[in-house]
Amino acid sequence: MNHPSSYKGRRVVVLGLARSGVSVAKVFHQFGAEVVVNDQKDRELCPEADELTALGISVLCGYHPEDLITEETALLIKNPGIPYTSPPVQRAEELGVEVITEVEAAYWLSPAPIIGITGSNGKTTTTTWIGEILSSAGLKPIVAGNIGRPLCEAAMEATPDEWLIAELSSFQLKGTAQFRPRIALLLNIAETHLDYHGDMDDYVNSKVKLFDNQTEDDVAIINWDDPECRALSKLLVAQQFPFSLYEKLEAGLYIDPPYVRDSNGALAADSEQAGVERQIVFRQIGGEETTILPVAELGIPGVHNAANALAAIAASISAGVALDALIEPLRGFDAVEHRLEFVRELNGVQFYNDSKATNAVATTTAVQSFTAPIVLIAGGLDRGSDYMELEPLFREKLKALVAFGQTGEKLAHVAKLAGLTKVEIVEPSEDAESVLQQAVKQASAMAESGDIVLLSPACASWDMFASYEQRGRIFKDSAHTL
Repeated sequence: MNHPSSYKGRRVVVLGLARSGVSVAKVFHQFGAEVVVNDQKDRELCPEADELTALGISVLCGYHPEDLITEETALLIKNPGIPYTSPPVQRAEELGVEVITEVEAAYWLSPAPIIGITGSNGKTTTTTWIGEILSSAGLKPIVAGNIGRPLCEAAMEATPDEWLIAELSSFQLKGTAQFRPRIALLLNIAETHLDYHGDMDDYVNSKVKLFDNQTEDDVAIINWDDPECRALSKLLVAQQFPFSLYEKLEAGLYIDPPYVRDSNGALAADSEQAGVERQIVFRQIGGEETTILPVAELGIPGVHNAANALAAIAASISAGVALDALIEPLRGFDAVEHRLEFVRELNGVQFYNDSKATNAVATTTAVQSFTAPIVLIAGGLDRGSDYMELEPLFREKLKALVAFGQTGEKLAHVAKLAGLTKVEIVEPSEDAESVLQQAVKQASAMAESGDIVLLSPACASWDMFASYEQRGRIFKDSAHTL
């Protein structure tokens, strides 16, 4: 395995600033590499540049120099969001320069075992929940990765008796080679990020890199309800730990009695029958069963969060948490920011922030979590989808739609096909904050006591906002100032 110290005196290029770029540049500089950081944004848009320059690190902003990648370049570490079609990345591949993301470098560094979590939806909730369970059990977790804190920064601080718990995107995993988590979780796979990956094969292959280097001593936690995940399980070397909402498993975690699927394989509308108390059950190899707690006692509601809980429990058991130590952190867990986060109630209308819902599947899950009438605020970056898969959801679950961003017209079209009569499109503006403020005002005006105003965009934020976090915080501020 490589280590940053092996690059002492050698040229290492970091492509893209932001938090992960700053973190990995500092690490390699600390170990004596000749680090060059390059970002295509203008210098005034790169506030991190001054910090690195003060350390003696070369920072080039505003363009990609033609001689950025040369025969002397030993390593290119790219920001996960930078596509592989970027000229410096293509030049590195032509010259045979290894291209990685910060996640790979963090693995080289970390003395702590890693729990890696990936999936199209539910990553942040599951990652945070695992962290809280392990912390409650005294197992010293460090939560980092795609969740906000750079993995390299966490890896530098980690000790062998801690656990590094990493939320991992497909962008990050695509740039790994030796990365090996002790415990790996694949939550689900849905069609998303095809503008980056090009097709589903590349997207799925990037996710599956989480398992590539695992051995029989490691654990692979798989969503048995997801056909893609179940198919991939046949290729895995690690010990498998499945979980299911819909099926009693011979070994693993499941719900008893199981939830019910409809003819399309999704959660049936009448699946949550009155008077049925579902339990979370752990069945060990050999058949011994232990009931952990009722689903109704989980700290956050929704069938999708029951799945997240199963994944978090599986990881925690695999890390050595005793079954009786699971109960309190499962009961006490609150929703994380931007994931079905309750914001406020005004005149009987409840406002929820689900800005992290960056694809149609996530929005479907959010909407299905409620029984009250919903005024949905949705829209954002246009990645080419027509969003027709949302038409049944809009028809059956929505009271009204307020659409904005690049996909506003598309979503409004789907809503009208679904028969919604209350559909508004917020006019575009260079002032993104004012657009979302107007959307909140329009949604509030369309809602009545007992309704829910839900921001669940079904789209990435990058057409108007720097991140889904910024979008969510503006939504919350707008709701609080109505």
